[in-house]
Amino acid sequence: MFNPEIPTKVLVIGGGPAGHAAATTAARFGAKVTLVEDQIVGGAAHLLDCIPSKAMVSSSMRMRAIRNAESLGISEQGPVGVDMGLLSDRASRIAETLSGSTTDLLESQGVEIIRGRAHFTDAHTATAVTEDGSVHLEFDRAVIATGSRPRVPQWAPLDGQRVITTRDAYHLEELPERIVIVGSGVTGVEMVHIFSSLGSEVALLVSRHHVLPHRDAEVATVLEEDFLIRGVELLKGSRAANIEREGDVVKVMTEDGRTVRGSHALLAVGSVPNSENLGLDELGIAVDHGFIEVDEFQRTTVPHIYAAGDVTGQMLLSSVATAQGTKIARHILGHEVAPIDYRKVAQAIFTSPEIASVGLEEVDAAAEGRKVRITKVPLAPNPRAVIQGETGGFVKVVSDPATRVVLGGTIVGHHASELIGSIAVATNARLSVDILVETLMVHPSLTESIAEAAE
Repeated sequence: MFNPEIPTKVLVIGGGPAGHAAATTAARFGAKVTLVEDQIVGGAAHLLDCIPSKAMVSSSMRMRAIRNAESLGISEQGPVGVDMGLLSDRASRIAETLSGSTTDLLESQGVEIIRGRAHFTDAHTATAVTEDGSVHLEFDRAVIATGSRPRVPQWAPLDGQRVITTRDAYHLEELPERIVIVGSGVTGVEMVHIFSSLGSEVALLVSRHHVLPHRDAEVATVLEEDFLIRGVELLKGSRAANIEREGDVVKVMTEDGRTVRGSHALLAVGSVPNSENLGLDELGIAVDHGFIEVDEFQRTTVPHIYAAGDVTGQMLLSSVATAQGTKIARHILGHEVAPIDYRKVAQAIFTSPEIASVGLEEVDAAAEGRKVRITKVPLAPNPRAVIQGETGGFVKVVSDPATRVVLGGTIVGHHASELIGSIAVATNARLSVDILVETLMVHPSLTESIAEAAE
């Protein structure tokens, strides 16, 4: 129940997943909420990075399916091409639709939306700079949810045409003939999937021994094998040091002396928090390399000011940002809130095959010296996988050998992002592997392999 004694004037800076969740939740409980956003309601990182990339993944998967249609008994009737303009328009329409829906939701809850850039002037006031001037804002509690942006190294002459970030990639007028992707983390491998599926030649600079350096090496192996089948050039142990453009040719120079040429170079080297020009130093709000420091309840070093989402650097996922924003609003309004257990967050990489995981991974258990039981089954014999012609990958379940409680799992394969939900529920509810084994799954279905791995 809403407590009228709790301060109710809430300022939210940033309208992404964290900000909009905090604003709508606080408004539902009766708080007076003002949200300030200077770019796109719904979040730039969410709507200009995450959503367009998944729209492009969807299109690229269909392109690959068309190319492989003959193996499923479907004859090609003619050449299939890629219209980058149509792809870009589709991604933009999806982002605009979702932004409009988010705006409608905020307004339906009575949230005041100010289009502008806000900064703190003291501990309980802020100024929003808009096209029409400045707006003075007073607040009892504030939430910083300003998100992040792609990182651009000083040695990269970004021009938005040939030397690009992921945000530029969704608005190219033509499909790159050969694209050099710098960065082999989650974003980098998704970009490899997109452009190789659409028909570009792709070279990937891998600075470590394998792609996805912070993930299970077995997962990386499956992905690299798929990349090689696609004809992707993997340059391992290559860290970019400089980029030069000569007309329509882009040259990427590496620290070990190699030069990789392409028609385009795409930077996928992490993100930078949008924490500048907010007045944080004046208030004594601590930051670490630009990321705002918070406690388990998302409070900054100024306790009545909270922060959530990418600007905190805590698992840069929209689902996490939304959960943080919701919990902040409940905490502000006096509700009992449990801190987020980040180890139990389900996450996915939208490549082909997809990669999804939740809870304790094998590599984590080994690092901690923890005794676990790991059971794994390949998808190759799964009837549904055979029918779909997508037999690559596996299901791995991690459990406690003493209690048989599910601790986590990893799925590599078609629709892994959807399948991981069963293991996520089991992990969060601390269910026994026996529950998964005894659950009668649909036949034929990929979920049968989850029960097999649990067994």
